[in-house]
Amino acid sequence: MKTNRRTFVGGLSAAAMLSGSRAAFAQKKYDDGATDKEIKIGHTNPYSGPASSYGVIGKAEEAYWKSVNDRGGVNGRMIKFITLDDNYSPPKTVECIRQLVEQDKVLCTFNTLGTPTNTAIHKYMNQKKVPMLFVATGASKWGNPKEFPWTMGYQPDYHTEAVIYAKHILANVKDAKIGVLMQNDDYGKDYYEGLRDGLGKDVDKIVKQVTYEVTDPTVESQVIQLKDSGANVFFNISIPKFTAQSTRKAMEIGWKPAYYLNNVAGQVTTMKTAGFENVQGIITAAWLKDPTDKQWSDDPEIKTWREWMAKYVPNGNVEDVNYIYAYSVCFLMEQTLKKCGDNLTRENLMRQAANHQKLRVPGLLPGITVSTSPTDFYPVQALQLQRFKGETWDLFGEVMHAESS
Repeated sequence: MKTNRRTFVGGLSAAAMLSGSRAAFAQKKYDDGATDKEIKIGHTNPYSGPASSYGVIGKAEEAYWKSVNDRGGVNGRMIKFITLDDNYSPPKTVECIRQLVEQDKVLCTFNTLGTPTNTAIHKYMNQKKVPMLFVATGASKWGNPKEFPWTMGYQPDYHTEAVIYAKHILANVKDAKIGVLMQNDDYGKDYYEGLRDGLGKDVDKIVKQVTYEVTDPTVESQVIQLKDSGANVFFNISIPKFTAQSTRKAMEIGWKPAYYLNNVAGQVTTMKTAGFENVQGIITAAWLKDPTDKQWSDDPEIKTWREWMAKYVPNGNVEDVNYIYAYSVCFLMEQTLKKCGDNLTRENLMRQAANHQKLRVPGLLPGITVSTSPTDFYPVQALQLQRFKGETWDLFGEVMHAESS
């Protein structure tokens, strides 16, 4: 099912927001996971397994909530952040989430990572009416409040991102013959459908599509198939481990196509693993400030983030944009909880999550803000293209906002 994407529009009047916030503080109301003293938040993350490079996100989020508690918590309540390792395995995610909801009795889950893993708990969370907030995946299905009112995304959706790549390919690559490597699950399919939709009548420019399973040891044979197809464009829909493998293999066999990489593997740390000599000119889309980009050296938000990292994640790699990602999404969650006041019911938490108007979140690129509404569960819907140059990304073009469709 396709859900509407949107341009940023104004929301409620200031008077309506004020009256809403007054009501929120009028009377204390609690669901499971919230008391006068504490708010319990559940989380799953792959600290082990094929997607373990994302484990730093969970570690950074733990540190963020510690820093919140050091400041006195949210409206005087301490945050109890319970994070479990799901190994990027859907059955394991189900097991972890059942523990968090039924035993730990969390108020909500937050930023659970991965499309296949979140897909496995999607219906359960909505049946239980437990907020599943700001999930760490860009699948377009997280923005469907009509059918899944308890689930909200965070980052730009994969479908929109892939449409942008398709338009760029058509405008910039002569006689494009596109080869696609994709993870064989909902995450890969969402990107692939976006590419096809973006190509429109030129969809036949896709000459080869190969898949891999997340349990595969290597994707080298798939890369050889793509080169043999005659493709002069490579659209790589993979998580970091397989991005590094496929990029090294392409160079090893002398395949040098125009290269488009999905944002989820666009970390400089992934490029470093692939070998800087192998990644020059790769194009991806960005929505966060990359800490390796010198243009942000004196940026106040990045300076504050670096100070925070030095204090709370002293051993963290300050070149890894995953830490910026974690910091930004935690800030959004903190603001959402603040708006709940003393009405910490699950229903009110979703109401407040769906009531952000052009909120500036630290770490987002200039010109990108968070806006949500009861019918718009896509908090961030803007991207800017960037090209790898030297040892970092080089932004180009304008910030592109998603069009309503």
